[in-house]
Amino acid sequence: MKKVITYGTFDLFHYGHRRLLERAKKLGDYLIVGVTAEDFDKARGKINVQQTLMERIEALKATGLADEIIIEEYEGQKIDDILRYGVDIFAIGSDWVGKFDYLKQYCEVVYLERTEGVSSSELRAENSEMRLGIVGDELPFLSKFERESRYVNGLSISGFCYLRKHDSFPENLSLLPVVTDDFKKVVEVSDAVFLNSTPQQHYQQIKYALLHGCHVLCEPPISMRCEEWDELVKLAADKGLVLMDALRTAYAMAYRRLLLLAKSGVIGRIFSVDSSITVQRDTELKGDELLNVRNSISTWGANSLLPVFQLLGTDYVSKRIITHIDNEELKYDTFTKIDFVYKDAVASIKVGKGVKTEGDLVISGTTGYIYVPAPWWKTEYFEVRREDPANNKRYFYQLDGEGIRYELVSFVRSVQTGRSYPYINNAVSKAMVGIIEDFYSEKDLVRI
Repeated sequence: MKKVITYGTFDLFHYGHRRLLERAKKLGDYLIVGVTAEDFDKARGKINVQQTLMERIEALKATGLADEIIIEEYEGQKIDDILRYGVDIFAIGSDWVGKFDYLKQYCEVVYLERTEGVSSSELRAENSEMRLGIVGDELPFLSKFERESRYVNGLSISGFCYLRKHDSFPENLSLLPVVTDDFKKVVEVSDAVFLNSTPQQHYQQIKYALLHGCHVLCEPPISMRCEEWDELVKLAADKGLVLMDALRTAYAMAYRRLLLLAKSGVIGRIFSVDSSITVQRDTELKGDELLNVRNSISTWGANSLLPVFQLLGTDYVSKRIITHIDNEELKYDTFTKIDFVYKDAVASIKVGKGVKTEGDLVISGTTGYIYVPAPWWKTEYFEVRREDPANNKRYFYQLDGEGIRYELVSFVRSVQTGRSYPYINNAVSKAMVGIIEDFYSEKDLVRI
């Protein structure tokens, strides 16, 4: 029996996919089809896959063309599969000519002509065009965000609102269809908005956008008070709109895999989570300078809280906020530390603009610990460490664009399907808002 194997993502299964499989099947007696997993797609730069792995597998099954379906999960798996299944022919589309010649030492390699005029990328672009407005007050980041958006099919930037006084913009922003300092003008030309404004502005901006039919992707916290959060989430649900936290760390492949490993018991029972994000200032900020700078807890509080709440939950028994505040009127904190006590665990976060410490993440368990080096919130690498260093294991995952393009893909997908993909669920989102509210109301707060 002659065995043939082929691979693909098979997103939005179409006629071109079917024709390729039909041609592959005619090469032999038994066709094995490898479907790439989401994480492997991301690792090789294919980030805009719209269907889940199971949806893509079911679409393949429905054709009746595959005698066997397997999942491709890692680099180099093709060689392993060819040897494991005794494959005679490796078949792939002609747009990959030469790419897989290295497999000729294991089996015959055949490049099949692809069907012209149809592709998953084109279908995604046609079916999902969404106009996104950018709103914020940090030019370097907003410029990076616009560049990263170009990697997401079916998404166009409709306008840009800069909320500070300015003389000029980076070229990629100045050429956008609408460039203004009026938030409402961007909402008028957009289906959705991305907010990177100060937290004090979020409630009013989100409410206005939702009332005018815009989906919202917002840097956390979504609001400054839990009562406001409840109102906004309800408003979004009533209007059938997406309101989502834009926290890039949550979408990084390494961070997602770290969570899965920790929750699976790889280090036993988790007893402690400690995260830090700090930066040392070259000069001390005074007076009006502080008006243009977010404080420490607003800038990095959500990032630092993310692993605590996602690993230990939001039902802590008690907490203590320890802070040093430089400016009373603006509540500008140079340094803030928050300690949590859970029923059977503890956690601690540190954030600071003016006090420097190691920006790492440590998750401690009964049989080992997970260590993520600084800057852990942009992680591509982490270690599972044991008592005996010989048993340590290292994990590496590529992070493109600091996770921006991945969170955009999730946001677009949520808008298109009307389904939530909760990398950050509502309990975690609201708990972050609760911490910010307690900081400003000085609940459980100690000054140093």
